[in-house]
Amino acid sequence: MKPIFTIVFLFNCLCGLKAQYYVRGEVRDDKGQPLQNVRIILRSSGQPYASGIGGAFGVMTSLRVDTMSFSLEGYESFSKPVSTAQYEQVTLKMLPFTANLQRYSLLSMTRSQQQQASRFRMMGEESYNTLVENDFVVSARDPEMSVVLNVDRASYSNIRRFISQESPVPPDAVRIEEMLNYFSLNAPDPSGDSLFRLRTHLSDCPWDPQRQLFYVNMTARKVDLSTVPPSNLVFLIDASGSMDMPNRLPLLKIAFRKLVLNLRPIDMVSIVAYGDAPGVMLPPTSGAEKEKIIRAIEDLEAGGNTPGEAGILTAYQLAQKTFIKGGNNRVILATDGDFNVGRFSETDLEELINRMKQSGVYLTCLGVGMGNYKDSKIEILAKKGNGNFAYLDNEQEAEKVLVKEMTQTLYAVADDVHMNVRFDPALVASYRLIGFDNKVVALADTNKMLEGGEVGSGHSLIAIFEVMPTPKNTALQKSDPVSGNIAGISLHYRLPASKVARMMVFKPECRYTAFADSPQPLRFAATVALFGSVLRASPHLKSAGWEVLLQMTAAHTDPTDPLQAEFSDLVQRARKVYEPQKKRKKKDH
Repeated sequence: MKPIFTIVFLFNCLCGLKAQYYVRGEVRDDKGQPLQNVRIILRSSGQPYASGIGGAFGVMTSLRVDTMSFSLEGYESFSKPVSTAQYEQVTLKMLPFTANLQRYSLLSMTRSQQQQASRFRMMGEESYNTLVENDFVVSARDPEMSVVLNVDRASYSNIRRFISQESPVPPDAVRIEEMLNYFSLNAPDPSGDSLFRLRTHLSDCPWDPQRQLFYVNMTARKVDLSTVPPSNLVFLIDASGSMDMPNRLPLLKIAFRKLVLNLRPIDMVSIVAYGDAPGVMLPPTSGAEKEKIIRAIEDLEAGGNTPGEAGILTAYQLAQKTFIKGGNNRVILATDGDFNVGRFSETDLEELINRMKQSGVYLTCLGVGMGNYKDSKIEILAKKGNGNFAYLDNEQEAEKVLVKEMTQTLYAVADDVHMNVRFDPALVASYRLIGFDNKVVALADTNKMLEGGEVGSGHSLIAIFEVMPTPKNTALQKSDPVSGNIAGISLHYRLPASKVARMMVFKPECRYTAFADSPQPLRFAATVALFGSVLRASPHLKSAGWEVLLQMTAAHTDPTDPLQAEFSDLVQRARKVYEPQKKRKKKDH
């Protein structure tokens, strides 16, 4: 009998040693939102785990009751006993600095900014954030306006896509500052060691003789590509079923091939694609191995759902693993924005990218497609992710963004850039910033904030204010061509990878010049701004419309500049879309 008892005893011991239990649960923040990629440590084994999509986790343990610790950047870490007998509900409390990141961001701001009711617009299957056009501000009450500066230029090529299809442009797709960003306005480079150069100009307003136009033109220093640090680029390419059209994944393949041909051996590229599930299609590879990188791009095929959230997480994790200290670390997301798996609302994506950008990895977003194009989602990712945003409607645009303007797109010279413009109430009765319009949801947020943008190498941008002059201003025009310091300007920024805030102060002397005698690039910029205002049916145009726009386009566009010549043609075609009766009348004659 003794051997039998011994066998039974040993069997029970072995069973006890092999006993396995399962701890299941989910992690959420204190707002009830699920948290993905939370680091979970099981105390009994020291083994690390992570929460998945929806914040869910499932962990094997040899104990009925164990202890787990939970941690995620931006949240308070803590430990708690967990039981295999129940489904664990874990809540991580957000740290104060993370809570600040959740506030909606403004593109322009004055102290008297008005709140608006929250709205969101769908244009068919396409989505755009609803904008509130800037109104006139009384200088005596609120002389200073803050303006975010960045290199986004997606709106213009998206407008071109609608007009090419002989379709009206959704008003919220018209972002005038991005239309102005699209063009190079031949501004001189900064002198010496200066990072920025700023020029101002004052003229009459061609669509309202009672007003003036005040231009602020800023240029960033151009970096020497041969001396810039190595790049760590992760191509995050949407290969879902919605991308299976000629102007989507095939266009992106052309775009990325063009970029790869301009990489240096010291640069490194990885490729993450997502369709059903994200996967690393190319591990980190030297820019010298161009054929290998291009082959991986060509092998991509469209199919499946669109787990954008999981794809973003995978790409950022890869970028962090291969992070180059002092280098250009950037995820390049290319998508139509039609995410349909995981957390994919605008609010969800904003919270996600807020966490990801803390890693020091930049983000460039390339939008493609039509019909189901989600501009609202891609714009949020770009603006919140320390990044920039372009829309590719054809192969020429891909070459413009990723080859001709590669340094502007991929190499930041300053972060968190914004300027404060303080008008002299003695010379300016009221003013209105054209473009830089805020989203309704941002204006409605009581915790709204101004969050600066990223400015790329050699980028030139312009802001135009419509100004109502005072009698003193008007008198100075007649007696003295110099209207004094109509405004003081301060430029605020940080250098890349630096937390030190910097500031440059300008007190430009504003020489008034008649609009017809102003420099051609400024006259053209005003024409672009008018085009955007006409497309948006701005109430500030009064009687100005297509006739004034056509006259200005003919008079102030440089036909020898290919982009300006294309703009002239675009205005002509847009007029036929918006005023088809004009076309019919011509045919009748």
